Amino acid sequence: MTKILQRPRLAAYLEQSTRYLAWDDPMPGGGFRYHREETLGAGYRAAMDRIFTIYSESIPQVVAWAAEAYPAADGESEAAHMRAVKAKAFDLLRGLLPAASLSHMGMYATGQTYEQLILHLMAHPLPEAREYGRMILGTVQQVMPSFVARVERPDRGGEWVSFLEQRAEAGQRWSDKLGIGASVEPDPGPSVKLLSHSGTEEDLITALLFEASGQGESAIRAAVDRMSAIEQAAALADLVGDRKNRRHRPGRGLESLSYRFEVVADYGAFRDLQRHRMLTVQWQTLSPHLGAGVPDEVVQAGCGDAYQEALDVSARAWAALISAGRTSHAPYVLCLGYRIRFILDLNAREAMQLIELRSGREGHPTYRAVAIAMRDRIAEVHPAVAAMMTHVDEQSEPRLERMMSELKAEGRSSS
Repeated sequence: MTKILQRPRLAAYLEQSTRYLAWDDPMPGGGFRYHREETLGAGYRAAMDRIFTIYSESIPQVVAWAAEAYPAADGESEAAHMRAVKAKAFDLLRGLLPAASLSHMGMYATGQTYEQLILHLMAHPLPEAREYGRMILGTVQQVMPSFVARVERPDRGGEWVSFLEQRAEAGQRWSDKLGIGASVEPDPGPSVKLLSHSGTEEDLITALLFEASGQGESAIRAAVDRMSAIEQAAALADLVGDRKNRRHRPGRGLESLSYRFEVVADYGAFRDLQRHRMLTVQWQTLSPHLGAGVPDEVVQAGCGDAYQEALDVSARAWAALISAGRTSHAPYVLCLGYRIRFILDLNAREAMQLIELRSGREGHPTYRAVAIAMRDRIAEVHPAVAAMMTHVDEQSEPRLERMMSELKAEGRSSS
């Protein structure tokens, strides 16, 4: 549901992390923290309860293993070390959490954005999405009714909802007609493919010089073409500048180059990468067809079999919902460790921001691997652009990813 709410991308979103918190605390009314609908039946509830039970029972075992595998260094705060150890355990086990796990999410947007969001929710095949559409409409009507006045008008909102429904039906109809609706790749493993790219490094230098020039782009490009390879490299180095940290990015000239990636990664990694706003992201429906892996460190902690059991319970529950005709509900039961295929289409400036941010040492290993692979694919077609990404953390040694942040936080609180 959080991904459906965020799909329009025109708002600011703040979503509760699945990485640094234990998600096994009971709900106020009792029971584990997952979405419930009576129509989903007892099998759904049993599967969810079993998955959450495995998650909950695995936490202390993985925490104990991580504390022994990554002992505190001399002079390191024991409290900060234990917080980092717990974060490591939550990171390793978050692939068990099902997509139905309940999350807090904040959203800040304009009235026009809420109008568009409500219309998309009203047209969605998932009943929960339509219910949220009605709830958001009722809330917005209390504070800025004029911005959503058209939603309930048959000739405006009604026609727009019908258009969205027809568009979705057309996509499904043509996928079925062409025989491309179902996955035929059993567990292909994670992958990052560069499907296409546009622009050259000469185009990049031209674009970087445009704002400082007083001539048209054709004249600038002609001057760039007259430069030797050594001169072009020197100019590019000067134009990029001395980047002291990843927030020091070159100018908008980088937006003259673009890349289209196809990624297969676990749903947890997708949830983090999907949150980037300045790109186009498209994704297929979550299913178990692309497989899921058990993290090596979970196996080392002695929880590999339990982790695999949760994945199997998840897949069987998905198959049961599909057999019952509950296609839109079926992804609820799939663990975040199952893989999904998605597209990231972005320019070079956003690629630099995403890759340097998501390759950071505190990042989750799965999306760190995606970010580094994206940089490597860019290096194959635009080596100069990849060379600009000087704040990519490629270290892959086992570590407590959260440790640096915990130590910094403790330093701030003590001061």
